[in-house]
Parts: sequence; structure tokens; C-alpha cells
Amino acid sequence: MKPVGVAVVGTGWCGGIRAETLAAHALVKSLHIAEVNKQRLNELKGKLKPASATTDYRELLSRNEIEAVYISATPESTHYPIARDFLTAGKHVFLEKPIAMTLPEADELIELSRTRNLKFTIGYSQRFNPKFAYVRKCIRDATIGRPVTALVSRHITRMLGTKISGRSKLSPAAMEATHDLDFVFWCLEPARPVRVYSQVNYGAMKEMSGGDVPDQQWLMVTMDNGMSIVVGGGWSLPLGYPNFSTTWIEMVGTEGAVMVDDSHKDVVVNTVKKGMQLPMSTMPGEFVEHTYAGPMAPETIHFLEAVVHDREVMVKPEHARMVMEVYIAADLSAERNLPVDLPLKPAKGKSLEKAA
Repeated sequence: MKPVGVAVVGTGWCGGIRAETLAAHALVKSLHIAEVNKQRLNELKGKLKPASATTDYRELLSRNEIEAVYISATPESTHYPIARDFLTAGKHVFLEKPIAMTLPEADELIELSRTRNLKFTIGYSQRFNPKFAYVRKCIRDATIGRPVTALVSRHITRMLGTKISGRSKLSPAAMEATHDLDFVFWCLEPARPVRVYSQVNYGAMKEMSGGDVPDQQWLMVTMDNGMSIVVGGGWSLPLGYPNFSTTWIEMVGTEGAVMVDDSHKDVVVNTVKKGMQLPMSTMPGEFVEHTYAGPMAPETIHFLEAVVHDREVMVKPEHARMVMEVYIAADLSAERNLPVDLPLKPAKGKSLEKAA
């Protein structure tokens, strides 16, 4: 079991969690970070003492000691070129979602990883949420019989919604519902999606942004086994605890049902100064002294161990491409007000920027 050199590109909220997790892990021989924000770079240099730190990720491409790279850069349009460069350089790559902005870009990254025998995975962190894993177990071991229908509804605050929609013209389907599409398809393997119908709803976000930003997007997806699922993603909850996320899951089968309340209301802090808050209620999670509350740290370690022990990654890039095709189809459906069949024809595999 040989420790390896790792790099983190982009050390904002998510990248910062990954960098801190890796800095403390015994399987990390050396940590390297790339961050364009010089103030943030200096902050992490002092805190994590990385082996190297740069504002230009390209300086890390030729470092032989780096075997695995975590790409957490924004905006999302940077994912494809940075991942392409590191895969070409022979590095194993963990890439935050989305995998790319177009299906041809995704296909190129998948082919690069395949031909070079490199591990390549996408950050769908909710698979590492124990509640979500339990739902999958209930389906895989037939606790609820044969699955008949599924519903997942996710909402985050407009504080985070404004931040996400402001940096890229990506829809709630592409940035929020994507986690739950990945989750449901994972539960229902080997079933695959064949048809998508979607609608968007406008309200507070459009008024706040002054642009064409919906509050909520609903998707109905038909699978090739005849099952239908409904997934909704929204980002306009009133301001509250930073980045508060709430999710409701229903999986109904022939012999029962499993329902999950992931609303993060189990811990409440009420102070005179700030009023009521719901700590530990973000999707990625947060450090709590000696431990970590949330799925992102375990996900980070999973990829590190996959590289060191030569194990399979949890999220195959082909699966992430399938999820991407569904949310592109959802944006096309909402635009046309019509169902969209899968697979998408090449001419319609346009970028998320255009489809959103």
C-alpha cells in the first residue's frame, strides 16, 4: 500500500473540503493545489502546507509524483479542458459534475480514460449519503418488491441558487436534479431512461437575477422497463442557514415502500443574534471538529483508495454521461413543451449553455 501524490484544482467550497480531507490522509504522499484566487491560495498554503501551490494548473501536468487529480474548478465550462489535459498527461481524474458541457466532450474524456487505462469518475456525492445508500439496498435486495415508481424532490436556498446560476447558464435539472437522477438510475440499474418530459417554473429567481432563471424544474423520466420516475430540483428557498438543502424521497414497490426525509431538521440552533439555524444541513457537508458531517469527505477518500488499491470507482463516467443526456433532454423538453426521446440525435446534443 503505497501513498500517492495528489492534486486539487480549484479550492473553493467543494475543492477546499477535498483538499483538507486529503491533507490529513495517510495514503497521500504529497498534496499539490492549484487555485486562481491568490488570497485563497495563500490561505491554504498556510493551513495545509502543500508540497506545491500554483495559480496555473498546467504547472502540475508534468509533475511525475502526482498520480491522482481532483478537479473542483468553476465555472463548469472549465471541467472538460482541465480534465482532458490531466487525462492526456496520464493522471487519474476525479471531476466534479457536470462531466462536460456537451456530449461529444464527455465522449472524448471517457475515451481518453479508457485508452490510457486511467480511473475517471464524477462527483455525485449523494451516493455516499447513508440514507440514499439504504434506499438502494431496499431496492436491490427486494425489501419493497419490484420497484414501481420513484419520486425525489430537492430544494436549496436562493443564496446558493443565485451563486450557481450566476456563474453559468445551467438549469436546475443540470445542477440540482442531476444528483437525484444519478441516484435513481443507480438504484434501478440496469434499467435505462428512454423518454423525458420536463417543465420549469418561474418566480423569485427570475426577479432577483433579471434573467431567465427558473425557481424549479420537474422531470418525468420513463425507463426501458416501463417504470416512470419524477425528479424535481429547485434553488429558491428563503434565505436561512447558508446553503441549506432539503430532500424528500419516495420509492414505491409491489411489496412495500421506502421513504426518506433528508430535510436536515434534526439539529437546531437558536440564538438571540442569528435566530433559528439548521447546522450540518448542506449537501456536501462540513467539518465538525474531529469528524465530518456529510458525504463529500467519504467520497474523496473513496477515489483515493480506488487509485491506491486499483479498485473500481463508484460512479462510472458512462453513467454520468447518461445522466447528462437526460438533463439536456429535460432542458430541450421544457423549451419545446414536448417529450424528448432518448438517445438524443447528434444534432441535438448541444451544449448545456444553449439547452438551459
